[in-house]
Amino acid sequence: MDPNPSTFPDSGTATPGRAGGEPAGDTGAVVAPGPGAGRIVLAATPIGNTGDASARLVELLATADIVAAEDTRRLHRLVQSLGVTVAGRVISYHEHNEAAKTAELLDQVRAGKTLVMVTDAGMPAVSDPGFRLVEGAVAAGLAVTAVPGPSAVLTALALSGLPTDRFCFEGFLPRKAGERASRLADLAGERRTMVFFEAPHRLEAMLRALRERFGPDRRIAVCRELTKTYEEVIRGSLGELLQWVEGTEVRGEIAVVLAGAPEQAAGSPEDHVAAVNELVAQGIRLKEAVAAVAEDVRVSKRELYSAVLAAR
Repeated sequence: MDPNPSTFPDSGTATPGRAGGEPAGDTGAVVAPGPGAGRIVLAATPIGNTGDASARLVELLATADIVAAEDTRRLHRLVQSLGVTVAGRVISYHEHNEAAKTAELLDQVRAGKTLVMVTDAGMPAVSDPGFRLVEGAVAAGLAVTAVPGPSAVLTALALSGLPTDRFCFEGFLPRKAGERASRLADLAGERRTMVFFEAPHRLEAMLRALRERFGPDRRIAVCRELTKTYEEVIRGSLGELLQWVEGTEVRGEIAVVLAGAPEQAAGSPEDHVAAVNELVAQGIRLKEAVAAVAEDVRVSKRELYSAVLAAR
C-alpha cells in the first residue's frame, strides 16, 4: 500500500497518449513503440514559488491518464494552488517503492496511457525519483519527453556569482564524516564550479569539511529558499561563510555552489617528470601516465614524454 493514499479520483477512462520514436540503449537506433503505446512526461514543478508553474504543466496535470507523484500530499497542495482538477489516476512513486512500481507503470504506458511524473520540486530524475522509470522506458523503446521548468541547481548556479561556463552537480554529500571526506578528496582537483544540496541542520558540518579539504579562501555561495519570500544568497570565502553559519539558525531548502580549483601554472615539462614516474610506479603505462599528467597540468604530451625519457 502506498504510504500517502491519494484523495484524487481514480479515473477509469483512459485517453490514449501520443506515440513516438525514442532512442533505445546507447546504439543511437530509434525503436518504435508498440501499437497504441503512450508516453512518459517528466514534468518540472516549482521549487518554491507556485507562480513559476508552466502552462504545459497545468495542462498535463489536468489531462494525463496517470500522475506519478513523489508525495501525493504535496501534489494535492500544488494542484489546489494552481486551480487544477486532476482527472487521471494518481500514484505514489518515490525512492522506497520505485523499484517495485516501475514495471507496473511501464505496462500502463505500453497500453497507451500518458503518464506524467512529478516530484516535490524541480525536474524528476535529478536528485529525485524518476531515473528508474526513464531507464526502463528507454530499454523498452517507450516514448519519454519532458516539460522543462524550475531548477534549484541552475537557479543557484546563476545567482552564485561564480563561473557558469563549466559546472557539475554533486547532489548531497554523504552524511558520515569518513565517506564525506573520501568524496571531497575525489573532487580535490575539480576545476568546474560545483553545485551541492544540503539539509539546513548539516550545513555547518558540510562547510567545515569543505574548508578542511579546499582551504578557507575558496569562493562559495550558500543559496536558501530560492524563489520564496525569504530567498537569500550568502557569498564569500569558505572561512567567511563558516563564521556566518556558526552564529546563524539556518532554515529552508539549501543549495551550495563552490568554485572550482584554481588554474595551475603549467611550468616546463621537466617540472612534471616526477608526477609521471609516480603514476608509472603505481602500474600505469608510461603513455597513459604522460597523457594524464599533461592534461592535468596543461603541457604538451610530446614534450613531457621526451622529458621523461631524457631523465631516465
